[in-house]
Amino acid sequence: MGYLTGFHAIEEALKSGKASGPLLVAKAGPRAQESIALALARKVAVNRVGTHELDRLATDHRGLALYVAEPWGKREITLEGFLAGLGDRQDVLVVVLDEITDPHNYGAILRSCDQFAVDLVITRHRRIAKHADSIAHTSAGADAWVAVAEVPNLLRAVQDLQEARFWIYGADMKGEPLYTQDLRGRLALILGGEGAGLSRLLRERCDALVGIPCKGRLDSLNVSVAAGILCYEVLRQRSGKA
Repeated sequence: MGYLTGFHAIEEALKSGKASGPLLVAKAGPRAQESIALALARKVAVNRVGTHELDRLATDHRGLALYVAEPWGKREITLEGFLAGLGDRQDVLVVVLDEITDPHNYGAILRSCDQFAVDLVITRHRRIAKHADSIAHTSAGADAWVAVAEVPNLLRAVQDLQEARFWIYGADMKGEPLYTQDLRGRLALILGGEGAGLSRLLRERCDALVGIPCKGRLDSLNVSVAAGILCYEVLRQRSGKA
């Protein structure tokens, strides 16, 4: 159990209908008033508290905090259920996260996944579940909307995707230029962890490795930035402008 403190995170949690509340309010400024009105409209209790009390419960607050039940922030479904529900759909985008451990990177990736119409995010573990507020804040509330499937074995999950006629692309800075690939149809993008990149077994499972051509002095992009560019290119091609 914990508290969300970012304005965006609180508002998206209330809109999603999954927030248990109460909404604790110490300072009712103009922006806080919008959250209060939304909470009342969604029949979530609003409790006035002192600043010191809110400091004790949620240190990084902005005058209000929303109580939520853990685990929070993900539309959790099973991979099996997701695949069974696809039917004859062809344009499907799945993002597989291979050991992304930084909650800020994870939250930023979820925000991009929401913006660029990713159908499912697959991850292996709950290591970052305790950072729910950081994830909600970094994702600007997108974690309340993006579907996530947590699996015990990523390699098995990728095999299941291949059996369901998905093409598997691994993100690698030395891969083929992203824009030279046909990214339509059923597609899964695997993003490697911070520092280590793709694990060997997942790399070997990929149908191709794709990279983002860059001209900077650093050797690579941050994984969350790369995720946004990769997902945008998929959406661009599927919009008919490729």
